[in-house]
Amino acid sequence: MIPMEQRTLGRTGRDVSVVGQGTWQLGGDWGEVEESDAFDVLDAAVDSGVTFFDTADVYGDGRSEQLIGRYLKNRPDADVFVATKMGRRADQVPENYVLDNFRTWNDRSRANLGTDTLDLVQLHCPPSSVYSTDAVYDALDTLVEERRIAAYAVSVETCAEALTAIARPGVASVQIILNPFRLKPLDEVLPAAVAAGVGIIARVPLASGLLSGKYTKDTVFGPDDHRTYNRHGEAFDQGETFSGIDYATGVAAAAEFAALAPEGATPAQTALRWIIQQPGVTSVIPGARSVEQARANAAAAALPPLPQSTLDAVRELYDRSIRPEVHDRW
Repeated sequence: MIPMEQRTLGRTGRDVSVVGQGTWQLGGDWGEVEESDAFDVLDAAVDSGVTFFDTADVYGDGRSEQLIGRYLKNRPDADVFVATKMGRRADQVPENYVLDNFRTWNDRSRANLGTDTLDLVQLHCPPSSVYSTDAVYDALDTLVEERRIAAYAVSVETCAEALTAIARPGVASVQIILNPFRLKPLDEVLPAAVAAGVGIIARVPLASGLLSGKYTKDTVFGPDDHRTYNRHGEAFDQGETFSGIDYATGVAAAAEFAALAPEGATPAQTALRWIIQQPGVTSVIPGARSVEQARANAAAAALPPLPQSTLDAVRELYDRSIRPEVHDRW
């Protein structure tokens, strides 16, 4: 296994790799993935130094969790911290975020992952009022006391939700969309997380693949790919698909971003390196559907820091092309 830089994931006290493995793709929501191919991707990630998997009970309706559980059973040498999420399989009303439901959801995830205690459970982008409800955190504390979970966290859509959660003493980490096309978390969320000792998990790091520089305005995605059916938030929050950016706008900006990649690095690796070096970020969780993608993502951790000139160019591109369209909505 190749060693990779490790950072402490907030209040969990556990160290995780700066590049983790997102596993939404393995659930089948980006097109079908065979089990053997999924295991090959996870093998490539682990052998490249990844020690952090992120999943959710809703990815493939539990298939992603099940694959990870079977994989880790067969790889006892893999010291992997697994974060899952709960809540999105139920109707999105605050009344569903109660202890009895949490226990039921946890029981299913523990069975899927084949473990008695879940390393980390994140509320999966619930209704905004949930983040400020005392009873929700009391229930999460109970799950810790019952040793169903070792720690809890939140996954958010907005910076306001992140700041509300960071103020809670039991929240270990916050998962938020952060990439060169989504800079708003840099203003307040990351500094607040650093001050509170809360970890930051950066998701949608490549803006659903836009920042790889491989797509054109004519690229066609499969009918079962959320990049086809959720461009305007038809199935879930629009920000989860292309970071909420109009596709044509994103393709044009991605072409400019690709020109900023240093010699020897791909545009995707440049985007991951940009995220890794933002103060307060613990880990970034790109997905991968192939061994080559998993290895390339992990290799971004070994790239030298981007120079200030590149950071300035990213900001200028954002302010000119992305910010006018979506910054305030985030």
